[in-house]
Amino acid sequence: MSQKNESLILFLALLITGSLLGAGYFLFFRFSPKPLLNTNNPSGTLPPTSSPNIAVGPIETRISQGEKVLIASGNLALKQAGVAALASRQYQNAVQQFNAALQQNKNDPEALVYRNNAQILQNNQPFYTIAVSIPIGTSVNTAQEILRGVAQAQIEVNQGGGIAGKSLNVIIVNDDNSPEVAKEVAQKLVNNSEVLGVVGHFGSNTTEAAAPIYEAGKLVLISPTSTSTNISNAGDYIFRTVPSDRFAGSSLSRYLLNTLNLKKAVIFFNSANQYSTSLQTEFTTALSGDGGEIVSVFDIAKPDFNPLQSLEQARQQGAEVIVLTPDSSTIEQALQVVRINRRQLPLLGGDSLYRPETLKVGSDAVGMVIAIPWHILANPNSAFAQTANQLWGASVNWRTATAYDATKALVAAIAKNPTRTGVQQALSASDFTPQGATGVIRFLPSGDRNQPLQLVTIEPGNTSGLGYDFVPVP
Repeated sequence: MSQKNESLILFLALLITGSLLGAGYFLFFRFSPKPLLNTNNPSGTLPPTSSPNIAVGPIETRISQGEKVLIASGNLALKQAGVAALASRQYQNAVQQFNAALQQNKNDPEALVYRNNAQILQNNQPFYTIAVSIPIGTSVNTAQEILRGVAQAQIEVNQGGGIAGKSLNVIIVNDDNSPEVAKEVAQKLVNNSEVLGVVGHFGSNTTEAAAPIYEAGKLVLISPTSTSTNISNAGDYIFRTVPSDRFAGSSLSRYLLNTLNLKKAVIFFNSANQYSTSLQTEFTTALSGDGGEIVSVFDIAKPDFNPLQSLEQARQQGAEVIVLTPDSSTIEQALQVVRINRRQLPLLGGDSLYRPETLKVGSDAVGMVIAIPWHILANPNSAFAQTANQLWGASVNWRTATAYDATKALVAAIAKNPTRTGVQQALSASDFTPQGATGVIRFLPSGDRNQPLQLVTIEPGNTSGLGYDFVPVP
């Protein structure tokens, strides 16, 4: 075949391929579904002329009000059926599918949020919108703990008549606990005029990274879990329903000095993480101020960290107590220290250690004392605890409680003035005192939560199903 004929055939092949790609592009965007809710519709109702559509793009794949499944747990097939029904505007069917998913797994907060949102559309109700940003991709258990608090508050509000007659719609966002992703998420939510407030983010690093964007956009952010003291200076639109590390540091220091009657501690922390360094700093300040001493400090994030050598060195330097302040990425290094210690020295820790992985260590972790914001066994008769047990079929932890409080705070503020600036002003008012899971919700001028902490310890037990439980310190 001549070179001329080969060129002609190549040209025709490229032309046909281009035509097919162009047609595919046209068909995809012509018939792709549209967003479940119109982000430019301030009335908070679905326009009758809109058609379902899932937005494309990296951030859009992380955001859902029911148009996509973000958490691949529970009865995935039923959740996907509910999502498909929503996309087809078959709202009654969507509610039925999500209800069926909840019957299979009542502990699935994503299914409950989507069911609640679908009911709003089914009943053609007006609504207000908030968002919750959680670390689904990196810590799905933590993400679901937070989401349960938001979902529980949402269902209580909607079943109780709403906010001045309007229901509460919830957007779920997966930020992977990534500061960079959180910045993009923050800008996306700021640009959505319907969003009146955000619950999130999880880690202190992530919250700090996104805070300037929320502040500039005048959109309230309430973190239920970020405890770094730096967040106290993040801005007028940044709040949190968890006490700062200053409270945790003081509580652990007092326990070491007054209950254990010891003075010398070794600290294991992650120097690259804001939460970890914040708690380490606050504990050091509190202990030193009260007459104690830090004999050594070890960075567990270093590649050459050796828990055995570090612990032996600390003992030689006179350490009487081990203090662990890991972040979520260095939990395993901290637990290595726990295993090697074999209960020879008392163990104290930050709230990041309140997780099943710590209980799975077994007998070596018995007696460890951790400072957390709330524990259900210290508040067994509260309305929140009783409702949570009925709703989820299991006990919930402090992350669920503080996320519930963050949502209830937003709801109370929206009820006073359903604008972004109105929400901020309501939260900042000295007479703002709604009731939450952990008590009265009251913010300091810094946006910090004004509330004492709860100390818990690890004991043998059957509640967790792991042979060991976290229980309140008497």
